[in-house]
Amino acid sequence: MIETLREAIRRKETPVAVIGMGYVGLPVACRFAQAGFPVIGIERSTDKVALIREGRCPIGGKEPGLAELLAEVVRAGALRVASDYGTVRPARAILIAVETPVDEATHRPAYTALRSALEALGPHLSPGTLVVVESTLAPGTMAGLVRPTLEQASGLQCGKDLFLAHCPERVTPGRLLHNLEHMPRVIGGMTPEATALALELYRHVVRGELDGTDALTAEIVKTTENAYRDVQIAFANEIALLCEGLGADVWRVRELVNKCPYRDMHLPGAGVGGHCLPKDPWLLLANAPADFHARVIPAARAVNDSMPLHVADLVVDGLRVAGKDVRGARVVVLGYAFLENSDDTRNSPSAALVRRLRELGAEVVVHDPHVPNYRGDLWERLRGCDAAVVMVRHEEYLRLDPREVAAQLAQPPLLVDGRRVFAPDAARWIYRGIGSPAVNL
Repeated sequence: MIETLREAIRRKETPVAVIGMGYVGLPVACRFAQAGFPVIGIERSTDKVALIREGRCPIGGKEPGLAELLAEVVRAGALRVASDYGTVRPARAILIAVETPVDEATHRPAYTALRSALEALGPHLSPGTLVVVESTLAPGTMAGLVRPTLEQASGLQCGKDLFLAHCPERVTPGRLLHNLEHMPRVIGGMTPEATALALELYRHVVRGELDGTDALTAEIVKTTENAYRDVQIAFANEIALLCEGLGADVWRVRELVNKCPYRDMHLPGAGVGGHCLPKDPWLLLANAPADFHARVIPAARAVNDSMPLHVADLVVDGLRVAGKDVRGARVVVLGYAFLENSDDTRNSPSAALVRRLRELGAEVVVHDPHVPNYRGDLWERLRGCDAAVVMVRHEEYLRLDPREVAAQLAQPPLLVDGRRVFAPDAARWIYRGIGSPAVNL
């Protein structure tokens, strides 16, 4: 059975099914189709299914090559999409790429989508099938949830009839295809045979190094790498807050710190968003032993979650210097995606900022060139506002003339910069920025 499946994968004779056509699943499906596999995509959103069937990309922002590749593989008939799980029956390689959030209140994994996908998939599995979970998982989830759920739903046995593996994604909006092809990947099987089969499969689409291991190690690796980044950003944010208080410029401090060997101070900013960094640290800790007490990771989460609220405080302070109260002030927020040049608004720091400003009584308008609900004339949004807040480093904002921005705002103009898009002295304005000395007219 193993050799038959290995040969089918090697010869690209088995269809590959991908469950979830989002930021992870859609690029994966396109790459396997491009590599010569017949690919079946499963997506519960009928609107998204309709778009993909027309060869139209449902993911916005700047995603080099994705829209073109999608149109190509759909036109060639290499990628078909449906909402019916029954269409996966011919596939002997199935990838699962659904969301794995955490509960906002408890920080516990919320595996509704994953459990639903596993239960819907099970009845359509055949003996001798490889199932790979690309979704990020808390350590122990493959053994504690994925395996028993699939075995119960399918009546098949892992290691005998099914081969289960975890190959956590490493994609980033704006670099979906590039990361998929060039980033190294960790593949952890529930058995050595599953690891070997998954390695055989991913060699067709990944040029980066493939590291085989066990499922638990793969789960820990992915959640650890994102927790590490979250901690590093929190450190940079804490230094930024210190610099603000001392009247120093964190951006110059960072530049000089990083000239020292083995130092890599991250960029500070107005908050951490996206599907991964705000929740993966909590996934890492979800199944920790009772006698393990995390200190650094929760502290980093608290720092990063506080940054949009700090931006709101900067708005209040700047308005005070301008002789205005935040209640009734009109504030324009530039950028609603969590990342530059993307349309991805998941866990956007801008959402937390907008919510806080409205709680304080401000009238808030939003502009984002990539998010459909907030597109429009930037200058019209800026005109007459008491403050402008830059939350995302979109290329469109980097090209703006700061003097023109200041001219559109109500006098005296107030610019609050959460991403150092503008230099503090770039225009004649009241300037507040993350990690920057205050500038008053």
